[in-house]
Amino acid sequence: MADPFRPLENDTSAATKAWVEAENAVTAAYLAKIPFREKLLKRLKAVSDYERTSVPFEQNGKWYVYRNDGLQNQSVLYQMDRLGGEQRVFLDPNKLSSDGTVALQGTSFSNNGKYMAYVISRSGSDWQEIYVRDVKTGEQLADHILWAKFGGAVWYGDGFYYSAYDAPEKGKEFSSKNEVHKVYYHKMGTPQSEDVLFYQNPTQPLRFYSVSVNKEETVMFLHESGAGAGNNLYVRDLRVPGSQFVQITNNMDLQYLPVQVVGDKIYIYTNDGAPRNRLMVADVRNPAMSEWRELIPESPDVLTDVTFTNGRMILEYSKDASTHAYLYTMEGRRIREITLPSAGSAGFSGRRDQKECFYTFTSFTVPGTVYSYDAETDKSTVYGQPKVNFRQDDFVTEQIFYTSKDGTRVPMFLTYKKGLKRNGNNPVYLYAYGGFNIALPPSFSARRIPFLEAGGIYAQASLRGGSEYGEEWHVAGTKMQKQNVFDDFIAAAEWLISNKYTSKNKIAIVGGSNGGLLVGACMTQRPDLFKVCIPQVGVMDMLRYHKFTIGWNWAPDYGTSEDSREMYRYLRAYSPLHNLRPGTSYPATLVTTADHDDRVVPAHSFKFAATLQQCQAGPAPVLIRIDSKAGHGSGKPLSKQLEESADVYGFIMYHLGMKY
Repeated sequence: MADPFRPLENDTSAATKAWVEAENAVTAAYLAKIPFREKLLKRLKAVSDYERTSVPFEQNGKWYVYRNDGLQNQSVLYQMDRLGGEQRVFLDPNKLSSDGTVALQGTSFSNNGKYMAYVISRSGSDWQEIYVRDVKTGEQLADHILWAKFGGAVWYGDGFYYSAYDAPEKGKEFSSKNEVHKVYYHKMGTPQSEDVLFYQNPTQPLRFYSVSVNKEETVMFLHESGAGAGNNLYVRDLRVPGSQFVQITNNMDLQYLPVQVVGDKIYIYTNDGAPRNRLMVADVRNPAMSEWRELIPESPDVLTDVTFTNGRMILEYSKDASTHAYLYTMEGRRIREITLPSAGSAGFSGRRDQKECFYTFTSFTVPGTVYSYDAETDKSTVYGQPKVNFRQDDFVTEQIFYTSKDGTRVPMFLTYKKGLKRNGNNPVYLYAYGGFNIALPPSFSARRIPFLEAGGIYAQASLRGGSEYGEEWHVAGTKMQKQNVFDDFIAAAEWLISNKYTSKNKIAIVGGSNGGLLVGACMTQRPDLFKVCIPQVGVMDMLRYHKFTIGWNWAPDYGTSEDSREMYRYLRAYSPLHNLRPGTSYPATLVTTADHDDRVVPAHSFKFAATLQQCQAGPAPVLIRIDSKAGHGSGKPLSKQLEESADVYGFIMYHLGMKY
């Protein structure tokens, strides 16, 4: 297979660096000429400058909350002596780097109350480092872990477990294939070189391994994933001296998630025997699957989460991509539906032994608001409500359903200014993902506001490949059914046109990661249908994706070119890189990626952009924006997010003929 731009896979070579510099120079010069770019950035900063608060949580008698004053690059962790008490800075990630490119990935407190481990990433990489603080004094301790990946610190006694890979070859830290995931135990006060290798499985180098331990430190789980869309689960009774792990599941295409341990009972959330998920109970003394008991059976809606609070359970369900929540007894009896503020997304947080319960609620026009929930009275009280600088009541959201190519009914949310005229001339920002069992529920983004204020429509489609309707919906968009996802997205654009919301000269399509693949595939299959295309950090080379970092982990959704001749042909038929045709008029395109993206390596975007520039026969520009000291998106400082948004929205609005 011809691959003329393969040298760009070497992201550290002098030639690649020179290419990146030259491309960025062309892109920066083009974007700087967009007449309203600076005005747009100013408005983006104004609407993003609002205080954000997380759900508060308790650890060993102290309460904690994350808060962002507005334009801080990273949210700050505050400590309180009591809920609602005075907030003291406990950890400020903004002080970990001068430019905000060191991001806090997570924290975990030891069960004895002495320590807090915190996980950071640098420049957006998936590589993690773990540090530890003394909770009482706030002092940073000498303990420091390098080359951890895909996990965190799991406390047990005076130490913690973590998952890591061997240190990569110098110069290939962000591109070489990650193999043989290992679990180590770190004892506090000792160097990493003395950490004990707890678990590895070299016979399965392309799998992920991690452990978890319940708060009482009586039960340990080993999680094995990477060879399917689910995981295997192993359990160990820590109350029994010398106990070993017992494997209790054996189908990595299905999910098994232990959500709570109460005495000998293990509550397990699973889609085994229930494509829309159910809740089972196992006994740690006799954990064989044949002995599991069904507590909450499968329902027509998708069970998405289970939260334990004050001796009860809250079950969250997704109905047509919006949240519905219900209060249950621990025995599985439904008490009532919980009244949410409106249609949107909610996520609950609580503890089995704690009265306090909170949830975050958001929709396309409602920024993330934190509520405290009283299970006795079914009353929700606002705990933290952002005040965003925009006229919320000026906008409306509707959900429509359209028919895809094969007759499948697909939901789509549309958000726009009240009074919109369906005259076939409205600019549209069409977004979707469609993969990896990930749903796209209603969510708020301040960065959409200027586009909506200027008369644009934000359209979000719930394509197959996601989890909106359970595992069957997911599977219908995988492997040799992946074309369904692209058909769903194309049908969304066609529905918007036929229903006079817009025209093909007013549609921009946007997607990131697997969504970048979506944009790349749709623009190569239907270059006539869209005016602007923004593939962000996309998987563009479907024949070689599995050869870099953890690309092999996507095989359950995609299949690989090495599986069979038939699979190779199927991937080849839609791979964005391999379906660019010389002499074709492609839409205005801005490819985005970053130099530290070790999830979807930038080579995907590099090769796609270089080939597209070579093939473009039309007048529209083909540009690539390559961010520095940034990765796949996680932990990106707000300052970088706003600069990128000004460029992306500026490019879209300019080419859709919008004024700002």
